[in-house]
Order: sequence, then structure tokens, then C-alpha cells
Amino acid sequence: MSENTTGPAGGDRPSATERPRRVAAAALLCALQGAATAGLGALLLALAVAGEPGDVTQAVTGAITLLALAALPLAAGHGLWRLRRWSRGPAVVTQLLAVPVTITLANSGALWPLAATALGATALAVLACLINPTATQALGIGPREA
Repeated sequence: MSENTTGPAGGDRPSATERPRRVAAAALLCALQGAATAGLGALLLALAVAGEPGDVTQAVTGAITLLALAALPLAAGHGLWRLRRWSRGPAVVTQLLAVPVTITLANSGALWPLAATALGATALAVLACLINPTATQALGIGPREA
């Protein structure tokens, strides 16, 4: 099955072999965020099974929630890597949702401020990559000619 690389206004989009570096970076960062979220969910689930947390039900619910939330950045990263037009929206929404999470983590103790720094930096980097005209053109997004 071949993919049509013609943009909505009839202009050509780059093929996957001509993927702009900004789109590739955004795809990889989204995938990294999804993998990290899934890893935290799996760790929490493993701790719940091992009987570590005080409330197993709450730990299992949190783990399932994290695993479900990991799907959005993973799907967005996959779509960006394949230059799918639909992927920009979920990627941007995921990064915008990361802002309040970053603030919450930054105000927590232990190593969470370090996690906040990593999450905030990757969210800003992905947003910067995706608002770039090169990225929007590669994804076939932009003003349409009349």
C-alpha cells in the first residue's frame, strides 16, 4: 500500500526518507515520554503485585492510568515519525498537558524536581519543533490556497 505524499493544497510533502530533523526529534521525544510513562506504570504495577504499596487498589489503578496515558505520546511519536498529518494534534496536546504535571513535580520532594526538569525541557523542545514551518510543511499542515 503506497502512501500519498501530496499535501492538501497540492504541494508535495517530503517522503519518510526526507524527514526533517525537527519532526524526527519531536517524534523521538514523544516516544521517549511515552516509554518513560509506560515504564513508571509498569514499575507501579510490579510494586503493587509485590505488595509494596500500602493501598494495592490505588497502586493498580495508578499503574493502569499511567499505562493508558502512555499510549497518546507513543502514538503521536509513531505518527510523527511516519509524517502523518493527524499526529501533530495529539503531540501538541500531550506537551500542553505536560506543563501542569511539570509544575506539580517541581513542587514535590525527592527526585521529582529532576523529573520535572526533564519533562518540561522535552515538552518545550517538542512544541518548538512542531510549530516550525518546516515541520508543518512536512506534515502537510498550513494555510490552504483558495
